[in-house]
Amino acid sequence: MLSIIQKRWVMLCLFVMMCIFGYYSWKQLSIEAYPDIADVTSQVVTQVPGLAAEEVEQQITIPLERAINGLPGMHVMRSKSTFGLSMITIVFKDGTEDYWSRQRVQERLNEVELPYGAVPGLDPLTSPVGEVYRYIIESDQHSLRELTDLQNWVIIPRIKEVSGVADVTNFGGITTQFQVEVDPSKLEQYNLSLSQVVEAIENNNANVGGSVLNRGDLGYVVRGIGLIGNLDDLGHIVVSTTSGVPVFLNDIGSLKYGNLERKGVLGYTDRTRNYSESLEGIVLLLKHENPSKVLEDIHVAVDELNNETLPEGVRIHTFLDRTNLVDTTLSTVSHTLLMGMALVVLVLILFLGNWRGALLVSITIPVSLLIAFILMHLTDIPANLLSLGAIDFGIIVRIIPNNISKKKAWRNAPKKWVGLFFSQPLSLLRHTFRCLPLNVLNANFLLQWHLR
Repeated sequence: MLSIIQKRWVMLCLFVMMCIFGYYSWKQLSIEAYPDIADVTSQVVTQVPGLAAEEVEQQITIPLERAINGLPGMHVMRSKSTFGLSMITIVFKDGTEDYWSRQRVQERLNEVELPYGAVPGLDPLTSPVGEVYRYIIESDQHSLRELTDLQNWVIIPRIKEVSGVADVTNFGGITTQFQVEVDPSKLEQYNLSLSQVVEAIENNNANVGGSVLNRGDLGYVVRGIGLIGNLDDLGHIVVSTTSGVPVFLNDIGSLKYGNLERKGVLGYTDRTRNYSESLEGIVLLLKHENPSKVLEDIHVAVDELNNETLPEGVRIHTFLDRTNLVDTTLSTVSHTLLMGMALVVLVLILFLGNWRGALLVSITIPVSLLIAFILMHLTDIPANLLSLGAIDFGIIVRIIPNNISKKKAWRNAPKKWVGLFFSQPLSLLRHTFRCLPLNVLNANFLLQWHLR
């Protein structure tokens, strides 16, 4: 081992390779503002429009709870039943894998048959700190219905194409309906009932296939086009016939665009904007994904929508972006590290009385940090304010007492170290590597202690 250390070029190559791998590990780290310490949870959501809270509890929530009881790895289960909505939250034991737990829940849900056509579903795989991006849609030239259609059919599908996005939640807007206001006197005139009108609409709102019609060497696909696309299509539905004359839907009533009853309105106000009514989108991060990488792709998608896809006069305005918080976190940690290095150099100069020796000792700080990045990359520890702060603090705190304790040795042989600093820099790597293990281990201990 001693003969290997004495080979300067071998040590130099090892040192350079370690620094390169440390920088590579830093670039591969998941960079976030703060750690995600949430439990492994799954939420079962069931919607039953119009059903009272008591019926939701008795006929939806309780049967689901009975099916989920005894789930492997389950720690606690709690539920909430409100008007038309049932929510069951399952918390699993620490260390349970997210996808494994969701698969176990889904298997139990497949066995349950609920009344009213209710279908339970799992919430997106995200965490309480998963809201990484929020935006509103602004336009002075388009109606709220048009903006809602753009949100549902253009904007949300494009953002959900980004790898690492769990879901995009919509707030505000309206739910468009094709509404038929039937005239009772017309029903009496044509001897029709309301159930016949409903049945005619349901039976005439579909496209069907008619196999293939062969003509020589060609085959023609036969299709029946009946899917309703607008009010004109709806109005031309035949409800019945009278003496061979068809009775259309627009003969017995008026047709118009409407919307579901609204329970609230989304408004937005800041220093430059004041919208009494708008639409908001909340982008949820998939759990365990790199938020910095996902946010970069989200920015690309939003720029594409604003510059190429959306019609003129419609624009996406971002008002919450996790990127700003991540940049602030990195700036804070970088500032702390630089100030720590300056403090180490200053303290060592005061105690050692030799600025060259103090500068030499301070080299161990960035080298220790690079080794810490390597260990974080290998153990899948993300870079955030807590982890980087613990490593930074551990390295600096370890270096100061470790090297001040050698004050006497430094003073007795300052010329030796100064000569090495200028004539044999590779030899100083031995001293650097002697300090690294203690610095990194101390920082790793602090990190693990903080993450508990």
